[in-house]
Amino acid sequence: MNFEIQKANMLAENIKGFVKYVQKSYENKNSSCLNIDKVYQIKLIMVEFQFQIIAAELLRINQFSWDEKNTLILVDRFRQGIDIIDEYVKRNYNDLFLFSPRIHTLKSLSKSLYKKESI
Repeated sequence: MNFEIQKANMLAENIKGFVKYVQKSYENKNSSCLNIDKVYQIKLIMVEFQFQIIAAELLRINQFSWDEKNTLILVDRFRQGIDIIDEYVKRNYNDLFLFSPRIHTLKSLSKSLYKKESI
């Protein structure tokens, strides 16, 4: 299997996991270490940038062969959203510090696929 396909699929699976983690964090309103309003803001940003759709499309287009052009378009769109979320988490670190490791992982995975000069 192509290494690029594996990286794209790994990014897609991690995006799906991040979406589920934010959703569970929002639904668990009894959590004392998270500010639910700030988690909701992250959820809204994810919906605006369509993270679930990006993850599904990454899996679909890279299922059998490497589609560099469309993958890079999706990764670029994802990076725009994750950069906004990362900045928001950094500004509200005391309330949202639990999201930092996942964001760092997502940014690293997307950076391994992202080639600005190719777009």
